[in-house]
Amino acid sequence: MQATRTDRPVLWVPGDWNAFFGFGTNILVNVIVLTGLLRFVLQMPDAIVFGRILPAAGLMMFLSTAYYAWLAYRLALRTGRSDVCALPSGISVPHMFIVVLVVMLPILGRTQDPIKAWEAGLAWVFVQSIILMIGGFVAPVIRKITPRAALLGTLAGVSVTFIAMRPALEMYMTPVIGITCFAVILLGWFGAVRFPRGMPAGLVAILIGSVIAWGSAAFGASIGGLSGARFLAAFSNLGFSVPIPAFDHVFSGFEFIGVILVTAIPFGIYDLVEAMDNVESAEVAGDAFPTTRVLTADGVVSFIGCMMGNPFINAVYIGHPGWKAMGGRIGYSAATGLTVLVLTWLGITSVLLDLIPIVAISPILLYIGMLIGAQAFQETPHSHAPAIVLAFTPHLAAWAKTLIDGALGAAGTNAAAVGFDKMAGLGVLYPGLEVLGEGAILTGLILAAVAVCVIEKNFIKASAFALAGAVLTYFGFMHGATVGVGNGLGVTPGVTLAYLIVAGALFATARVGAASPAGPGPAASAAPAE
Repeated sequence: MQATRTDRPVLWVPGDWNAFFGFGTNILVNVIVLTGLLRFVLQMPDAIVFGRILPAAGLMMFLSTAYYAWLAYRLALRTGRSDVCALPSGISVPHMFIVVLVVMLPILGRTQDPIKAWEAGLAWVFVQSIILMIGGFVAPVIRKITPRAALLGTLAGVSVTFIAMRPALEMYMTPVIGITCFAVILLGWFGAVRFPRGMPAGLVAILIGSVIAWGSAAFGASIGGLSGARFLAAFSNLGFSVPIPAFDHVFSGFEFIGVILVTAIPFGIYDLVEAMDNVESAEVAGDAFPTTRVLTADGVVSFIGCMMGNPFINAVYIGHPGWKAMGGRIGYSAATGLTVLVLTWLGITSVLLDLIPIVAISPILLYIGMLIGAQAFQETPHSHAPAIVLAFTPHLAAWAKTLIDGALGAAGTNAAAVGFDKMAGLGVLYPGLEVLGEGAILTGLILAAVAVCVIEKNFIKASAFALAGAVLTYFGFMHGATVGVGNGLGVTPGVTLAYLIVAGALFATARVGAASPAGPGPAASAAPAE
């Protein structure tokens, strides 16, 4: 039964346990991964990792999750509904790799100083957070005019490639744990099977995976890569560290502003679109949150975290419908933030790195990828399905290019050195992957929006989206590795010209159709289901 408008919303319901363990383990995985990147890729001293960066990151995530729990509380209070679910949020996963590998690692290579690399990362987040705060006032307009299939389609593309695929591969690399835990997730969250004493499926999966991993280690098999020696050594990093201001380090990072702006501007736009997508996803699931407040909050908490020493941006996460489907409401968000605060301020992350096998958590991320991918098709008209598939293509290209670059880099070479012609002879069209995959989230949105408008015979609107694609491509926000104007003809002039031709053709089609008595005028157009 729903509460009346005068009732206070319930802060914790049984379903919050499911969402807490599911979302909490998602956050835990991200914290563990970023800790590994800092320690092993950037060779950052433990004093900086556990004494400065993680406490600041924990503060940022606590502020973010608490704020979104408060937004959900306000929405529940205003509407009198008892099923409002808070938006999930935390450190942006794509940005985590970008800031480490594209910003901080090159600075480390140039200066041989991990502190300089950290400062460059802080300056990068500073710029990103300002873009988010300003962009929050523009995003609602973009969201209003963009077809739902385009917003959800490009979101589903990110979800299937960069969220679902890696966990799926990890599961089959360690199948005894991965597939077993995935079966638990399927039974609990798709099959609605209740486990003993009402234990959440996410917790059951982690416990079973950990038992298998430690049981195998006891017999010398070491499934999951855990060992007692590593686990005991991890306790040396326990302690109590609170974030302290890092203003001097932030502004020292502006020494590298040239490197920073190349990625900060396009990824700031990525943030805006991703946040809009996720707010749209939440509204489809029944919870309408104000886009401007969401984006501004991301910018503010990222700014606070940055000024306290955290070189990672905050973002609203993909997955709201998944946590809501599990029964999550308001409490799971605030409880996750409080837990992260404890883990990062006490240095417990180091211990967890060697206690839980990562593969036991992977099925939870795969579940989220499955749910978001399905939502794009379930919550849009059937006729828009081709546009959703089209939105996937840039993300598939970006994902494939990431794998190829990683493999070639590990071998000490790159695609240019191997030779594009030689790769093409083996079916790998690397230049195509490169052009299509750059700025994938914007490209997917534009392509899908054009397709939806064509399907709906709204050729004027389709022309406008194609023109927007031309402008974004000209400056390198789409289909370009850098932001700028190239030699004056644009970063990728061939693609820019192609979008202009398409925009002109669509506009001409609309004019010809309007002039023809049998043409599809405004009355004959199918009404968009937005």
